[in-house]
Amino acid sequence: MAQTFENKPYDIWFGWDDRYIYCSELVWKIYNRALKLKIGQLQTIKEFNLSSPAVKQKIKERYGNKILYQETVISPVSMFNSPLLTTVDKQW
Repeated sequence: MAQTFENKPYDIWFGWDDRYIYCSELVWKIYNRALKLKIGQLQTIKEFNLSSPAVKQKIKERYGNKILYQETVISPVSMFNSPLLTTVDKQW
């Protein structure tokens, strides 16, 4: 299953298709396709706080004026907070 994503370029635009892939998208899709588990809540770009100057600048660099606010995304925080995951070691 994971081989599907081997050698895919990193997705700086956070698209949900499989042509490019970003870190949390990779993990989410592997869990979903291999085990039918949805680790974390999918969101759209517009649901995130995009108001900080650094975020605004990065969005402008990557998207110009064509921000895909309805694009499906998964964040690392959403996955981390999933009740489907269990902490197995808390040494740090």
